[in-house]
Amino acid sequence: MKKTSTRLADGRELVYYDLRDDTVRDAVDRRPLERTVTTSEVRRDPLLGDSVAVASHRQGRTYHPPADQCPLCPSDGERLSEIPDSAYDVVVFENRFPSLAGDSGRCEVVCFTSDHDASFAGLGEEQARLVLDAWTDRTSELSHLASVEQVFCFENRGAEIGVTLGHPHGQIYAYPFTTPRTALMLRSLAAHKDATGGENLFDAVLEEELAGERVVLEGEHWAAFVPYAAHWPYEVHLYPKRRVPDLLGLDEAARTEFPKVYLELLRRFDRIFGEGEPPTPYIAAWHQAPFGQLEEFDGVTRDDFALHLELFTIRRTSGKLKFLAGSESGMDVFINDVPPERAAERLREVASS
Repeated sequence: MKKTSTRLADGRELVYYDLRDDTVRDAVDRRPLERTVTTSEVRRDPLLGDSVAVASHRQGRTYHPPADQCPLCPSDGERLSEIPDSAYDVVVFENRFPSLAGDSGRCEVVCFTSDHDASFAGLGEEQARLVLDAWTDRTSELSHLASVEQVFCFENRGAEIGVTLGHPHGQIYAYPFTTPRTALMLRSLAAHKDATGGENLFDAVLEEELAGERVVLEGEHWAAFVPYAAHWPYEVHLYPKRRVPDLLGLDEAARTEFPKVYLELLRRFDRIFGEGEPPTPYIAAWHQAPFGQLEEFDGVTRDDFALHLELFTIRRTSGKLKFLAGSESGMDVFINDVPPERAAERLREVASS
């Protein structure tokens, strides 16, 4: 992998990740852009104890542009985009309309391929590995920023999820705090460690799932399963079998196997609802240990946390979505219409389709 860092016309950072070491990246952003002005502010809810990012400048962000005006495609002649070069492998750049900025963190866009009509599931293994390497490098770089406590790499896929750009891409949020969902995991981890005299909860969950009926697929270094208490109709958790706190901790064997396992998982998601159905909308979310201090979690360290990816769709059956209504949105109590055991069975059934 070759990494080349440059700047866009308004001063934002852009990084090329190339498969070939001899690739030259010297294209200049020719757009007449002024410096980006953001109004991002993080406010803490005194009752719930969580944080909300207020970012009014995002009201003007790009919304479903025609394919020939996609800002994530390479620049072509006088059609200038966010990527100055005429082709690329993987690109990461600072979001022009970030939810988090400055002392409130940072937001980046990750373009998985220059092919506007592709999808992550359609990438080759070499390209998917390059994306993994880019995620890892960005996690490392962002973790050194003074304003960053946790790095979150994710992909929103599909209009039903709220995606406003059709080009295959994901995002990275670098939060200035430990996110509420991670904090819940850390508290459960601490309580289990105390109750069992030191046993790791993530290890216990993985061991139990691998011995049960909800395993979807398993490699030498990775395992994917539908969790016992899945919140979503089709939800899969992907874990490296050797516990590591973040993407930086993965060894070469796990990195090499990841593309094969993950691409197969995504392709099965696209086959869940049968032939002729539109691509399955999903969210793919990497959970990594925070880089900040963990004193409030009673003896838990970063090494106790287990890196894993959670993949889920909001579609519950053909043509029907799972809406977050009163119980889910009002009280955070999910009601799942599909038994996790049946979801796992279905994802195994489509393996050879």
